[in-house]
Amino acid sequence: MDKEYLNGLESRIPHGKVRTRFAPSPTGYMHVGNLRTALYTYFIARHAKGTFILRIEDTDQARKVEDAVDVIKRTLAGCGLSYDEGPDVGGPVAPYVQTERRGLYKDFAELLIERGHAYRCFCGKCEEEAEGDEPKAFRKTADPCRSLDPAEADRRAAGGESFVIRQRMPETGSTTFHDAVYGDITVDNSELEDQILLKSDGLPTYNFANVIDDHLMGITHVVRGSEYLSSAPKYNLLYEGFGWEIPTYVHCPAVMITDKETGAVRKMSKRHGDPSYEDLLSIGYLPEAIVNYVALLGWSPRGDKSETEFFNMDGLIDAFEIDGISKSPAAFDIEKLNYFNSTYLKELSAERFAELSRPWIDKAITAENVDKSLLPELLQTRLNKLSDIGEMVDFFNALPDYGSELFANKKNKLSEEDSLEILEKVCSAFAELKDWTYDSLHDALYSIAESTGSKIGRIMWPVRIAAAGKAVTPGGAIEICLILGRDETLRRFSVAFSKLGK
Repeated sequence: MDKEYLNGLESRIPHGKVRTRFAPSPTGYMHVGNLRTALYTYFIARHAKGTFILRIEDTDQARKVEDAVDVIKRTLAGCGLSYDEGPDVGGPVAPYVQTERRGLYKDFAELLIERGHAYRCFCGKCEEEAEGDEPKAFRKTADPCRSLDPAEADRRAAGGESFVIRQRMPETGSTTFHDAVYGDITVDNSELEDQILLKSDGLPTYNFANVIDDHLMGITHVVRGSEYLSSAPKYNLLYEGFGWEIPTYVHCPAVMITDKETGAVRKMSKRHGDPSYEDLLSIGYLPEAIVNYVALLGWSPRGDKSETEFFNMDGLIDAFEIDGISKSPAAFDIEKLNYFNSTYLKELSAERFAELSRPWIDKAITAENVDKSLLPELLQTRLNKLSDIGEMVDFFNALPDYGSELFANKKNKLSEEDSLEILEKVCSAFAELKDWTYDSLHDALYSIAESTGSKIGRIMWPVRIAAAGKAVTPGGAIEICLILGRDETLRRFSVAFSKLGK
């Protein structure tokens, strides 16, 4: 490699502050583990008042999905993760898409060959080993190209013979690397395969490109999943081969989930149908709840914030310290996410909740003459997620087919006959009301309770069952009847009478 060219690249590298990068592959699926990596990468940069970079690692063209970059950008924007440098905003070390940096990798691979840390391989070994994030094992001792004379290799390459460039791993000794989470880890060099750095089509593998790009972009902290721990020695040897400073490695524990079908604990993945960030949004989880929950998957705050669960973005940035990341796998628990989301829903303003819930209510209720504007107030404190609305309000759309046994209630000492008697009184009172308002319905029911010497709960129960056909509903008898309107309420009372044998 031309020394002046190399010096020119080095001169562009920013120094003097923390620089982190989120570098996803555009596969069209932003799973929870990816999101957590993005969050921790962002927190480290922002906590240190550094720079957060988006880089698209698209060298694996076979897995590339057309609109995947849009998914990535939507996810980052939705979560409030603004990047300082990236494909669409530029920056001092552009471009930020690996295929647009294609020419760089060949030059650096050739430099490694010059320095004896790589070699051309003409063996025609299965190049699929280079696809995906982790290449398959390749025994360096079985490759005769390791000992091929460099001049002979140059001649064959110049003659048009197809080759890949492999990293020349040491055959003896060991490599030690330090990780901010897992500490010092030592690996015998004999266990390291001669991984492919540059494929025959000229594109780099993930394991090579990310080292080149991290150095040339001045990345100080590399955040990734613990599944890449086994690759860290290879990265170290590349850095050492170039004579570059090694960044701080931050490997995060895996995010696990209990498989619904088998009951086995496994790593979350698209292949098993586990929810992505956009899947969670589509079923009514709030971005801020998802961010808060995912941030705590494998990390916990220290000091005076150690007992805190709920953080906004500024709070997470302020509290985040690398030493709070656990070595143990994290467990994705949908019930815990429900708890976070329910809390965030409750804390929304009434106006904001009404805005968010309106599409779900409109989708669930198609019946006419139902006053849907009254529903948000009933629903806000009762939901885990917005998609719960459909099941909660379906009885407004159509009265379900229910059994008369629902009218019997031990708590209120009600038999079916008692409920029939109460409903007859209520139906007569409701039919005579001049105004169908909350106050008029309230007064009518309380008047019946007073005249019969009954507790109000004893009156409300059969009214709610008749109006909703369900024992569990958002809101009580008065609210349900008010929303249904006079005609529909009285029609449903008629259905109740028939079920009770009148």
